[in-house]
Amino acid sequence: MLRYWTAGESHGPALVALVDGFPAGLAVDKAGIDAELVRRQGGYGRGGRQRIETDAVTFLSGLWHGVTLGSPLALEVVNKDAKLERLEEVERPRPGHADLPGAIKHLGGVRAVLERASARETAARVAAGALARQLLAVFGIEVAGWVTELGPVRLGDRGGTLAELRTIRDSSAIYSLHPQRDPEVTDLIDRVGKEGDTLGGVVEVRVDGLPIGLGTHAQWDRKLDGRIAQAVMAVQAIKGVEIGLGFEAARRRGSQVHDAIHYEAGERGSATLGFARPTNNAGGLEAGMTNGQPLVVRAAMKPISTLRKPLESVNLRTKEPEEAAYERSDVCAVSAASVIVENVVAFEVAAALVDKFGGDSVEEMQARWRLYHDMARAR
Repeated sequence: MLRYWTAGESHGPALVALVDGFPAGLAVDKAGIDAELVRRQGGYGRGGRQRIETDAVTFLSGLWHGVTLGSPLALEVVNKDAKLERLEEVERPRPGHADLPGAIKHLGGVRAVLERASARETAARVAAGALARQLLAVFGIEVAGWVTELGPVRLGDRGGTLAELRTIRDSSAIYSLHPQRDPEVTDLIDRVGKEGDTLGGVVEVRVDGLPIGLGTHAQWDRKLDGRIAQAVMAVQAIKGVEIGLGFEAARRRGSQVHDAIHYEAGERGSATLGFARPTNNAGGLEAGMTNGQPLVVRAAMKPISTLRKPLESVNLRTKEPEEAAYERSDVCAVSAASVIVENVVAFEVAAALVDKFGGDSVEEMQARWRLYHDMARAR
């Protein structure tokens, strides 16, 4: 079983991801992980914290000469803005944040909750996901994500290979596939920021090269769509997840939703074993299993909870009405959310890959991958 945990506070010494069940024999590209951490810090609308931090990963365990050992990997991302012991308590909880429910739950203060609930924690998740996507690459599985909506502006996706789409996305200030619309969106972000407000949006992730049969129908908690939905919903500020058509499927008739199945004998040697779909409304998943089509996941991010023009709140000490506290924050972090969701999805797909093909070593996984496809073609 491939899994991970994270630890650390927003202004503590560091963030840590502990990855367990990762196979031996993968030569790790540290620069590739660092590149994802840098992308997470980017995107138009980010706040001052990103000018302080220069995120990079350090491996504390699990590697020998840059190659995974099969033992637990400890990944550390140091916080340059480490000042937790100097920070004061927060008495005016922010609506939409963990402040009030967390303080009541733990019978304590707000600071102890907000430091862990902060989206700064996602740096550790991105590091773990960026490591996992290097395992996926060995099997020809690619992952990419982008912004499709920002506030009221609908940007949409577009066709092309993931390599082509990554190039377009990386030329956009907001990580969308329509960089020509950047001025429209950045102007919106600027106006909203001047008003002391924040913006949310929608991000999309696509995974190509998946074999048929990752995941399972057998138990509810092992279905791949359920695992992906849980992982994405657990990202700070994400309020909705859909796969394929998602909510749109509920508005259509069955004949307009389900993907017909075709067979192309000449493609029998491909990862899809010759089975093809003229549409991909299912988003690559049926009954908790991959069906050989691209996996398509979208996530809706609410506007950031910390407002420079604060909402009404209550002083927890006096119980008197006061404006909510303000902690340094972004105006818009949807671009960053696309990076986080991309890497969170990558980890869950890698976990399903390990479940299917074993996790002791990359070499053994490759042998089982070949055997599985040979047996499937022989049917």
